[in-house]
Amino acid sequence: MEPVGAGGGDDCDPSADPRSTFVLSNLAEVVERVFSFLPAKALLRVASVCRLWRECVRRALRAQRRLAWISASRPGARALGGHCLLHAAADELEHVHILPHTVLYMADSETFIGLEECHGHKRARKRTSMETAFALEKLFPKQCQVLGIVTPGIVVTPMGSGSSRPREIEIGESGFALLFPQVEGIKIQPFHFIKDPKNSPLERHQLTEVGLLDNPELRVVLVFGYNCHKVGAASYLQRVVGAFSDTNIILAGGHVDRLLSLTSHKSPLSIDASGVVGLSFSGARVQSATVLLGEDVNDEAAAAAAMQRLKAAHIPEHNTVGLMFACVGRGFQFYGARENVEADTFRRFFPGVPLFGFFGNGEIGCDRIVTGNFTLSKCSGVADTDLFHSYTTVMALVHLGSPK
Repeated sequence: MEPVGAGGGDDCDPSADPRSTFVLSNLAEVVERVFSFLPAKALLRVASVCRLWRECVRRALRAQRRLAWISASRPGARALGGHCLLHAAADELEHVHILPHTVLYMADSETFIGLEECHGHKRARKRTSMETAFALEKLFPKQCQVLGIVTPGIVVTPMGSGSSRPREIEIGESGFALLFPQVEGIKIQPFHFIKDPKNSPLERHQLTEVGLLDNPELRVVLVFGYNCHKVGAASYLQRVVGAFSDTNIILAGGHVDRLLSLTSHKSPLSIDASGVVGLSFSGARVQSATVLLGEDVNDEAAAAAAMQRLKAAHIPEHNTVGLMFACVGRGFQFYGARENVEADTFRRFFPGVPLFGFFGNGEIGCDRIVTGNFTLSKCSGVADTDLFHSYTTVMALVHLGSPK
């Protein structure tokens, strides 16, 4: 049998010979089935072979609705040649089955931007951190929206399975990238507000343009304030969040060290600026819930009680990601030299849900549930300022719909 398409790019078109229509229509089903086993990068390479393959690739990619992730950690001192997340992404993106449309990555501050080497060498720090961020951005498709931040510590689930044990890495080289495909009926939008030295107020249209106001489909907002140690930065974060926090949405996030990547932002990022950045999730298929582990939650039993509240939200656990935003004052020392308490407790209640997040210098969130019929259990009698905490942990579930 002669190879199909040997004569040119569109020779696989079934319309070329009416007698072959039945055979080639079955061939399309076979091709699609084979393509369902190929990673996204391989699919993009074979899409140029012929029209039939191009259409099969399009359908195969559309069928991949599950979120994916890349994670990495490396004990000890930073090795030469770049951050471990950069190396993991370069290797693993060859094997990912989805085409990322939005990426949220987080890495530890100390090794990603080399804080330990840069005191008094601000220019060197900028160059090192930006080069790593640019290299990471280039690994993703050009049309992909990439948001990258660095924090003091990382919570990460190893690659392979959502049932893998998540790890709280308070010290050491670590990072992850959450890869969100484009899903019909769900819109993920990045947003960014830079603190104006003149302290100018936010205009309503700025919030509307990124879907944070006048958006009945808005369900979840992940929000992060960066460089909040700078004068006025923390109050600016509160003003931004206060502008949309009274809507019926899930809010979760916290204070991070730096913003390093935001490909949707046209101007170059300044590592010394302060502001607010995040992702909004809109669409009727999105379901979510958050719980707050207050300062009084300081043993495994109390942590389990909080997870039970999250479990009671009945958020579907397939195609769902868990998020953990904890204070740097919690973790190993907070639980009496017991490590991984909160991540392990989460896994006990949600054994198939991968967990990611960070240890930072402030947390945003409360007990709040948005279910399939959009019933809302609001934070009990809290004001906007009561969404901001210290010495707490915010746990969240975000469900992105059932893959068809």
